[in-house]
Amino acid sequence: MNWISNYVRPKINSLFTRREVPENLWVKCDECGTMLFHRELAEALNVCTNCGHHMPISPRDRFRTLFDGGIFVEIPVPKPLADPLGFRDQKKYPDRLREARRKTGEEEAMLVAEGDIGRLKVICAGQDFGFMGGSMGMHVGNAIVAAAERAVKRKCPLVLFAAAGGARMQEGILSLMQMPRTTVAVAMLKEAGLPYVVVLTHPTTGGVTASYAMLGDIQIAEPGALICFAGPRVIEQTIRETLPEGFQRAEYLLDHGMLDRVVARKDMRDELGTLLRLLTGEPPYAHGDLPAPAETPEPAAVP
Repeated sequence: MNWISNYVRPKINSLFTRREVPENLWVKCDECGTMLFHRELAEALNVCTNCGHHMPISPRDRFRTLFDGGIFVEIPVPKPLADPLGFRDQKKYPDRLREARRKTGEEEAMLVAEGDIGRLKVICAGQDFGFMGGSMGMHVGNAIVAAAERAVKRKCPLVLFAAAGGARMQEGILSLMQMPRTTVAVAMLKEAGLPYVVVLTHPTTGGVTASYAMLGDIQIAEPGALICFAGPRVIEQTIRETLPEGFQRAEYLLDHGMLDRVVARKDMRDELGTLLRLLTGEPPYAHGDLPAPAETPEPAAVP
C-alpha cells in the first residue's frame, strides 16, 4: 500500500486542493475596482489601464522612467535629529519611522536625485506618500534645501514632485518651521535665475500646499490629483454647503487658474523636457536620436 499512500494519494490531493496565490500579484483600482496584474500595472507606471486613475508611485520608480536611460545619482541629504520631541501617541515616533522604512525601503519621505532629461541636466526631488503619508518633517526640509543648493551649484533646473498629507505632527513646531525654510530655498533658485517646476500629485495638502508646492514657475498636476490646504469634508462642515463636483481636483483647479497644466504620467517626461528647455533657452527638446546627415559630395569642376 506504500505506493498508494506515497504517490497516488498526494497526486490526487494536488489536483483537487486549492492552490494559494500570492496576494501581491493583483492590485485593485481604487476608482473603478478593476483587478490589475502587477506587471501590467508597473508597465503602465501605476496608472489604471481601464479608467486612467493615477495610483501612487514611489520616487525611485518615477525617476527610473523620468531620467535618460533610467540613470540618476542620489544627492545626500543631511540627517536631522531622530526624535527631537520624544513624541509618542499609539506608538513611539522611532517605531513609526522603522515601520515606514521597512515598508518603503527608503530612509525618509523625500528622495533627491540628479540626472538628465532629454540630455539636459536636472535636479529632481520626489515625495513618497507611502512613507508616513509623505509628511513634511525636518528631513523633507533638509532635502529641499540640499536640492536647491545642488541646482544652484550645477546651474540647472529643479523639478519637485509633491505628494503629502501635510506637516509631520510627531515633530511639532519643527515641522512647521520647514515652510519658511523651503520658501527661502526656492528664493535661492529665483535669485540665481534657475527654473523651478512643481508637479503636484495625489494628494498634495496642508502645509506643503501652503509653501514650496505652490511656488513653482510652472505648476503641473497629474489627472485627478487632490490639491488643497483643508480637505473638502472639512470645508463642507465649516460652511455647511455642498461643494461643486470635482472641487479641489486638478481639472477643477486648472479651469480656475490655479494650475498651468494637467499632464498624464506617461507624457510627463516629454512635457518636462520641452518646458525645461524653453525656460533655460536651450535648443528644442529632441524626442529621439537622429543620425547625422550624410555629407553631400561637392560636384566635380567642369573643365
